[in-house]
Amino acid sequence: MVLGFQIALIVFSALLLLLVLMHKGKGGGLSDMFGGGMQSSVGGSSVAERNLDRITVVVAVAWFAVIVVLGLLMKFDF
Repeated sequence: MVLGFQIALIVFSALLLLLVLMHKGKGGGLSDMFGGGMQSSVGGSSVAERNLDRITVVVAVAWFAVIVVLGLLMKFDF
């Protein structure tokens, strides 16, 4: 059971990394340092960006839940 959650943690970690890297820089911080601040953003965000935000939040919540369950399994030696 622990092995299954460890594999799930690796998968969710890689997926979360890819999803975060797919986001467009909003300005400020490190994105300005590499030239991202020169672009002007137009009004609201597109449907694709909103969906990407939602998917990222869902994967992040699942990632957090796997970490909590894995910690409990390891603490109680299941």
